[in-house]
Amino acid sequence: MRLSEIEKLLNCEVLNSPADCDPEIVSVGAADLMSDVLAFGGPGMLLVTGLNSPQCVRTASVVGAAAVLVIRKRNVPETTIQLASDLEMPLIHVKMSMYRACGILYEKRICDALEEGKEID
Repeated sequence: MRLSEIEKLLNCEVLNSPADCDPEIVSVGAADLMSDVLAFGGPGMLLVTGLNSPQCVRTASVVGAAAVLVIRKRNVPETTIQLASDLEMPLIHVKMSMYRACGILYEKRICDALEEGKEID
């Protein structure tokens, strides 16, 4: 599923949009602990997180994630948006619970890291 389809599906606010960037999302990972993202994250992943600090964007970049979806927060700081732009990491936002966002994505059968055979301790 393309990121643009997820944006429409969840009615997301697009915070930055690197030029001609509509990556294919091959897995979804939801975490607020960036150490978990480092353990299970990978290329093509959409990181769903309640964190809105620059650290979530930097961590997503380190694991090769395709995009970051910030949930729950009222707003995302400009420093986070700027870092996402600098790293050419798509950053989107929606004011809903992680449970609901992941449930909607699960219904669309986007696989997660466990389904791909990765071990998570």
